Amino acid sequence: MLDMLSVIPGKHKQTSSGWVSFNAVCCQHNGERADKRKRGGIKTDGKNWSYHCFNCGYKASFKLGRTLSFKTRKLLSWMGVDQNTISALNLESLRHKDINQLAQDRTQPKLTKVTFNKLELPKELRLIEESDQQYVDYLESRAVDPGDYPYMISPDQKGRQAERIVIQYTYNEVIVGWSARYLDDRQPKFINEQQPGYVFGTDLQQDYWTQSIVVEGIFDALSLNCLAVLHNDINAKQAQVITSLRKDITVVPDQDEAGLKLVDRAVELGWAVSIPRWHPEVKDVNDAVKRYGRLGTLITIMNSRETSKIKIELMRKKLVKRIRN
Repeated sequence: MLDMLSVIPGKHKQTSSGWVSFNAVCCQHNGERADKRKRGGIKTDGKNWSYHCFNCGYKASFKLGRTLSFKTRKLLSWMGVDQNTISALNLESLRHKDINQLAQDRTQPKLTKVTFNKLELPKELRLIEESDQQYVDYLESRAVDPGDYPYMISPDQKGRQAERIVIQYTYNEVIVGWSARYLDDRQPKFINEQQPGYVFGTDLQQDYWTQSIVVEGIFDALSLNCLAVLHNDINAKQAQVITSLRKDITVVPDQDEAGLKLVDRAVELGWAVSIPRWHPEVKDVNDAVKRYGRLGTLITIMNSRETSKIKIELMRKKLVKRIRN
């Protein structure tokens, strides 16, 4: 989290009322002369802060758990904070719930509990090790850390899982299925043991996050700690699973014809949609992480996030145009 006192330009002093005063950075941007009398002030509790200029009257504030306002973004920029840091701060803020939000959650009615049957993994499997070079190389080529998830393999190359990476499906920390993928493009690429309505990645979501991102593919989810519906549609049970997380949902479709269906379903459910304007070779979140990194991808997703049906439809039309041109 950004320490505001560390980005104050020039000298500053603490007042008896708790304000930190310094030469305001906003005046010359608002038609006033540059401040030389320390008329700018910040008051902070270490997490949240307020800014007030006692010269031109400019005000801005930050509260953990809320989106950065336009005025706050401008103030940070005037103080010399770069745009990537501002976007990262906004993302970090949105992933935390403040005390008031937590209290509201406790008073909300409980949702119908979703359940899945516990399943056993094939006995010939074991966890991947550092010495399993071809599997480690494959995972790294997909922009995921082999140590971040309990990936498995069939060391004796037995069963349907031979020469495949096996990814456990869990729900409430219980194994409820699995997916096995070839290291190359042989068909079928995936063998899945999947129960109806399952959503991958619910156990990757942190309690203090206020936002969750929904994607199509499992490697999209693994590369960015997202939820994966494992298809280009969201059925009723999957919607129930996602809603039960009590988070603000942003759907990021694959940028192809099939992804358009996911956009339409997100609108039906009243969820936000993000269709970043990535490089033409970037077709999904996993491609984006490989090209821009995790932070860069998150920033582009949050900057392109829309909740308005009209704006989502405009994004959809632009995506159709890019796909079909």
